[in-house]
Parts: sequence; C-alpha cells; structure tokens
Amino acid sequence: MSGTKKSEYEGFTAEERAAMKEHAAEQKKAARKGSAAEKAAEAERDVLAKIADMKDDDRVMAERVHAVVTESAPQLAPKLWYGMPAYALNGKVVCFFQSAAKFKARYATLGFNDAARLDDGAMWPTAFALTKITPEVEEQIAALVKQAAG
Repeated sequence: MSGTKKSEYEGFTAEERAAMKEHAAEQKKAARKGSAAEKAAEAERDVLAKIADMKDDDRVMAERVHAVVTESAPQLAPKLWYGMPAYALNGKVVCFFQSAAKFKARYATLGFNDAARLDDGAMWPTAFALTKITPEVEEQIAALVKQAAG
C-alpha cells in the first residue's frame, strides 16, 4: 500500500456485538422444546414486538414490509435474525428488514440471503435501500419476495 496508512482492525462495533448477542439468544430460544406451531407463533410475536419497538419511520416501514412479505409469500415464516425481522423458508432466512437505527445507517435495508431465488445472470442485487414505502415500492417488494421464495 504505497502512500496510504495501513488501518488497524478495531474490532466489532457496539451495534455489531449487540446483534451477535441477539442472534445467540435467538438460537437458544429456537432450541427450546415446543411444537412447531407454538414456535412459529412465538417467532411471529417476537418479530411484531421487535417492529413495535422501532422508532418512527423504521417502524412504519417495517410494518409495511412485514405486511407485504406475509401477504405475498405466506410460505415464508417470520423470525428474528440478529435482532432483525426476517422471513425464512425451511429454516433458512430468505429476506430481512434492517432498520436504519440498527447500525446507525442513513436508510433502512431490505436484504436477501443466498436462499433467495433472485439469481439473474452472473450478478444481481441482494439488498435495497428503503427511505419510504410507497404503493410502487410495495409492488416491487411483493415481486421480489415472490421471486425470492420461489
């Protein structure tokens, strides 16, 4: 690296550490005994509670994303993933909503994991910035989620 100062690794941010702790708690909770139906109902309650705890614009967008995802792809199961509302197929997270506040970002994110069937040639987007949910954005989300869920 000529002419540039080598940056030092400073470790995970407080927000990243908090997300990892949330994920560990989620895994522990998922391992508890109970029927699949009980676990699914509890997971959805957890997602709705997480959304309700969000601030202002993040909460409004997360509520709309949740509604669009559950209407467009009812086969996706709501669950928390690193403290974020997520939607899984056969236990694998397909998509998730990341609030802007989660990592102190400029915008919220609708993200898709590798379980999503969005493949389009050699390159395709897997995350989308969200600043506002309009009817047009809802249509785009619905189409993406339907495609992602197969």
